[in-house]
Amino acid sequence: MRSGAPAVSTTDPVVLAEPADAQVFGVMHIPRFGSDYAVKIAGGVSRPRTLDPIGIGHYPGTPMPGAEGNVALAAHRTTFGKPFNLIATLHIGDAIVIETADGWYTYRFRTLEYVKPDAIAVIAPVPQQVGVAADGRYLTMTSCSPMYSRAERIIAYSSFESFTRRSAGAPASLAPVS
Repeated sequence: MRSGAPAVSTTDPVVLAEPADAQVFGVMHIPRFGSDYAVKIAGGVSRPRTLDPIGIGHYPGTPMPGAEGNVALAAHRTTFGKPFNLIATLHIGDAIVIETADGWYTYRFRTLEYVKPDAIAVIAPVPQQVGVAADGRYLTMTSCSPMYSRAERIIAYSSFESFTRRSAGAPASLAPVS
């Protein structure tokens, strides 16, 4: 699946329909977290249906990967597979790649922020810009902070870089991080 380093597709990204609750639609790869990091992504963010048994959840009503606006995802840091355990170790420019049946969506990490649990503006169409229309493609990952606590949320923001169709082969963004 990760063979070669083809040129990035110049076509518009394929945008999937929003999945049903607990419906798996993709897999997240973050090379910074190791070559074996591959976590399923499903619709919804409930603990019993999505986060605990599957891994990463897509906030209902937020855009899907590749769409204009803010793709918002949630996962645990310390339990149930702890998909976002290493979120605080991301470096500016790290690839965050979402794989679907159509191809790979590459986002590049920009920054971390810590907020109170009720700070829902982080999943606005333009993160932290309530009432502002989407002006780009973003990815926001949310999790609890500090570790073993729900007092705050750690938020990782990324910007869309590219879409690579499956027929072109895996993107160079999946290369291991040294």
